[in-house]
Parts: sequence; C-alpha cells; structure tokens
Amino acid sequence: MKALAILIALASFLAVIPAFAASPAEEFRTGAGVVKITPIQHGSLTIEAGGQVIQVDPAVSGFGATAPDFGAVPKADVVLITDIHEDHLDPANLAKVRKAGTTVIIPGAASGDVRGGVVMKNGETRKIGAWTIEAVPMYNLKRGPAPGELYHDKGRGNGYVVTYGGLRIYLAGDTEGIPEMRALKNIDVAFVPMILPYTMPPAEAADAVKAFHPKVVYPYHYGKSDLKVFENGLRGAGIDVRIRNWY
Repeated sequence: MKALAILIALASFLAVIPAFAASPAEEFRTGAGVVKITPIQHGSLTIEAGGQVIQVDPAVSGFGATAPDFGAVPKADVVLITDIHEDHLDPANLAKVRKAGTTVIIPGAASGDVRGGVVMKNGETRKIGAWTIEAVPMYNLKRGPAPGELYHDKGRGNGYVVTYGGLRIYLAGDTEGIPEMRALKNIDVAFVPMILPYTMPPAEAADAVKAFHPKVVYPYHYGKSDLKVFENGLRGAGIDVRIRNWY
C-alpha cells in the first residue's frame, strides 16, 4: 500500500510539470517588469508579462517526436498567427489556447479560418494592454514550389515586433532575409527561421541577422538545419546566439 501511495504521489507530481515547454523559460528584465519567453515547438512560443499571456502560432509541426499539448499551456490574452500554413495555423489547437476575451491577431489570408480574428496588415500597429504589436512583412524572395511561384508571397503573412516595457521582440515568421528584416532597428530579442525549402539556410539567416543586429537571437522553426553554421556565421558579431531545443 505504501508503494502504491508513492506511485500515486509521483503521478500527481508529474501531472503538474508543464508538458508544453521544449526548453525552460527565458527571462528578460524591462522597465515594466520581467518578460518570460518559453519555447514550445518549431514556431510556437509563449510570451508572458504583467499577468498577460501571448501565444504565438499554436500549431504542431511534423518535426518533433512528441507533439506539444496546447491544452497544457497558459490560456492566451493575445494570440499571434503569422501564416496560413498548418505549422502556424491549426484551428483545433488555436481553440485550446483561447479563452473568453482572447484577441487573435491574424493576417488577412487567415480570415476564413479564424472566427473573430483581428486582421493586421504589414505596417500596421496595435496597442493591446501594455503590449505594442507591429505587423511586419515576411515573405520569400526567391524560393517557391515552381518557377515564378513563391512559398510565401509578400503581404500574405505577418512577422511581428512585440514591445513591452521597452523590450522589442521580433518574431520573423516564415521568411527569407528580406530588406524589411535587414532594416529593423533596436531589436532586443529576435526569433529567426531557417529551414529549406520554405525559408532560408542557416548561413543566409546569419547574414540577415548581422544586418539588423539584435542583442539576442534564437534560431527557431529550424527542423533539421545545421545550427552550428548559423552560430559560426555570427561568431564575433557581438550578438548573443542562444541555441535551444525546440523539438
């Protein structure tokens, strides 16, 4: 009986361990308090500050051995959707992170898939509580499924710059190293993709990151890309490259 009680207690303990985090939370101090960022998987992450939660692209990729449980993540005050592809927009998992009053920010192309979504176009800015959210371009320059076609056309999806307490967080979405990325200013924390054929290889990603020079950069949405190439490409640039387990 004593052994059974121990097993039950252990099961209860394991049940409350956050199953959604691929890596531990990262904390950043700001003038308005601490911002906590938790990787989930692939392009999905949680941003928390001031008692509010932002969920980014709550969707499952085909790369992880174990799919994240979006029923276990904190319910969102704001959801940011970058694109219509299924590894960014998954209506079933989006429903799991919503609650009464959740604001879901979407690009216009996602309007038919997200009930009650708030459309933001590239270049628009919106204030939600203590957050400032800017929709910025994300698109392919040259890569596509066939000649004359691109995987992501300009204007279809959104990257986002999220500001809280002066901290500026760049969520690149599915993009190559476009001019708008390279021209970004005063980015503190950046999440940059690198996966072929849909975005760009690690060397190109490193070159683009050097151009806008964030203080901290996390490769995400990287699948089986060689992150050492990205890390080596930024060696000596004065940028804090943080490799984390997203899968």
